[in-house]
Amino acid sequence: MSIWARMATMAAVGLLFSGAAVPQRSDAWSNWEKLVRTPSVSGHEEMLARHIRERLKGYDLRTDNLGNVIVTIGSGSPHRLFVTPMDQPGYVVSGIRDDGFLRVQRLPQAAPNGSFDALHFAQPIVVTTRSGKTVPGVFGGLSVHLELGRQNVPKMTHLDEMFVDIGARSAEEARASGVDGLDSVSLERLDNALGNEAYAGSGIADRAGVVALVELLEQVEASKTNVQGTLTVAFVTQSWTGGRGLERLLNEVHPDEMIYVGKFQAPKNSPQERPTAKSSLPGTGILLGVADASSPLTGYASELNEFAKKQGVAIRVESAADPKISGYAAATPLPKRFAQLGVPVLFPTSPAETISYKDIDGIEQFLFLYVGGQRNAGGVGGGFASGCGDCGPPLPGILTETYGPSGHEGLVREKIKELLPEWARKKVETDAAGNLVLHVGPGKKNAKTPSIAFVAHMDEIGYEIKKIEDDGRLRVGSIGGGYPQYFLGHAVRIQKSDGTAVGGVMELPEGWDKPGFEWPLSLRGMDEGLHVYVGTKAKEETEKLGIKVGDWMTIPKEYRPMIGTRANARSFDDRVGCAALVEAVRALGPNPDAAVGERDVTFVWSTEEEVGLKGAAAFAEQAAKDGRVPDFVFAIDTFVSSDSPLEEKRFADAELGKGFVVRAVDNSNVTPLEYVDHLVKLARENKIPVQYGVTGGGNDGAVFTRYGSVDVALGWPLRYSHSPGEVIDTKDSDALGKIVEAIAKNW
Repeated sequence: MSIWARMATMAAVGLLFSGAAVPQRSDAWSNWEKLVRTPSVSGHEEMLARHIRERLKGYDLRTDNLGNVIVTIGSGSPHRLFVTPMDQPGYVVSGIRDDGFLRVQRLPQAAPNGSFDALHFAQPIVVTTRSGKTVPGVFGGLSVHLELGRQNVPKMTHLDEMFVDIGARSAEEARASGVDGLDSVSLERLDNALGNEAYAGSGIADRAGVVALVELLEQVEASKTNVQGTLTVAFVTQSWTGGRGLERLLNEVHPDEMIYVGKFQAPKNSPQERPTAKSSLPGTGILLGVADASSPLTGYASELNEFAKKQGVAIRVESAADPKISGYAAATPLPKRFAQLGVPVLFPTSPAETISYKDIDGIEQFLFLYVGGQRNAGGVGGGFASGCGDCGPPLPGILTETYGPSGHEGLVREKIKELLPEWARKKVETDAAGNLVLHVGPGKKNAKTPSIAFVAHMDEIGYEIKKIEDDGRLRVGSIGGGYPQYFLGHAVRIQKSDGTAVGGVMELPEGWDKPGFEWPLSLRGMDEGLHVYVGTKAKEETEKLGIKVGDWMTIPKEYRPMIGTRANARSFDDRVGCAALVEAVRALGPNPDAAVGERDVTFVWSTEEEVGLKGAAAFAEQAAKDGRVPDFVFAIDTFVSSDSPLEEKRFADAELGKGFVVRAVDNSNVTPLEYVDHLVKLARENKIPVQYGVTGGGNDGAVFTRYGSVDVALGWPLRYSHSPGEVIDTKDSDALGKIVEAIAKNW
């Protein structure tokens, strides 16, 4: 029985992929997920080791002074040693700045590939403290709206440019959260199920051996198998920092033969390339690593290969370097009878690292048979948890966790309707451009009070499928703009026309893992020929998954509370604006016409802002034809802020936590100062914290000015725009909702 079958409840991954569902939280992880998703940076494997011990509590386990977890069963000869590493590359906190940002140092200290650091910028992370607590945060990144015309822009490639944002405002606040120097920092795993039992996520291949050996021991226990001879199974530490855990083990355990289960490293002078042959893709069978796959097999590797053939186990020989053991003394030698087993890996040591469960299961079954087990003995699976109870996010979080790029806003539109009060649901309409429109008030011009429109856009950036290639990959085009390094090499969620979703990974560009590779700092970098891998090897296989040309995709996302009132998610731009309009409508109460008095007020949740303000333009044009052009348009959108160590404070200097922002100047509009001052006065009269300033980008209100409207754009400070690392302060979003209400009642 495969791991996938034993994990029948894997369908719960759909929680991450349904339009409005709440993603699973770490407190709901199943036993199996703990093995895959628990952070374990080299030298910081304690939490994963604890989960392994919990999972194998039926065995007499011991942990040595380097953290290796070891179990020995059976007796006599031969003495076999199965070993797998527990660790993954990552970072440790090297300092805490006075402003609360963390500095980091990488482990291993030499980068695993040319883009390792670059692929961490603007991504969600967790800091694991000494107590085992995980503190959510993000790596800072440049905001795409702020870099035009800037000199000496950081390249987002180097440790010197890496800052961790956990939402702290000071070093004292950071330490109060439990974070301290040397705590580990690793990517938050929003792992992704692809087709054909493939799975993608940061460090997933580093856990393949852990899963296989834990499942092996469970299968041995459940089947009451008497292993042949003595079997020692060890989960070792610090494989990425010199193989110290393995070397410690080899100086204590002296086996007759040893099988190392883990990610293969390319032989010296033979750089690892992305597999292109169908036979090298995940799901094509387990790998037997030897020094030179082009030479005839000899010795122990030959014996294992013959055993696999007799048992009908799919196995392929591949060149691989021996597990690295390095230090200041001569390395402890490996046993003479030594072999490596692994699984095919796409995009190794990247956030899009991809493997197949079929291959992990193949290793488990092969080793089970090898130690004396019988085929079809059954096993014990983990399974995914089925939810997290009352852990839903607040209103902006609900909307950020709903998916809908430009031109595909249907799920967002329905979620907004659901969140509106009953009276508003009865009145709201969808126009020809897909905008959601709610009209409140007398419906006619009044000389004493102005007509007002509020506009917030429902869409986000993403991709659309243009072609299914013969090899099963998807050719996609971008929807909106962003820096490619925030998306390529990461997981995507593909929304199918039948309403379900499946995972994929954005393929990395040629040379991404080579020294000196630099990502283009260009909004149009997302437009270049992009492909998505979905776990298939042919067009027909992809079509069987239900994927079609025209389907769309985005990067998976989750609303993540940070320290205090800060939060991280992707698509705060502009779901916070949408939420502010919903909050204001709720605040008008059951008699909204009386609340706004003689004012004619329209709330518009618009479409396709990210690709040219299209929904707002269509609404404005129709309003002009109908003679209902609003006197004032309040475009509610993000104020892209330079409140980050990577940015230049000369421009867009609005601080998180200090209130909503009057977006007085951007690329599309200049608000007359009399209205800026009037709005600031209104905010202060209502004790609403307010800021004002200049930023980049355009806003939906700009398309109304040609018809005579005044565009007064509002927003909230946002760090790391158009990235998975977007950060807000919920005090600012609360202020935004209050000022929208105040304008509707008092402007």
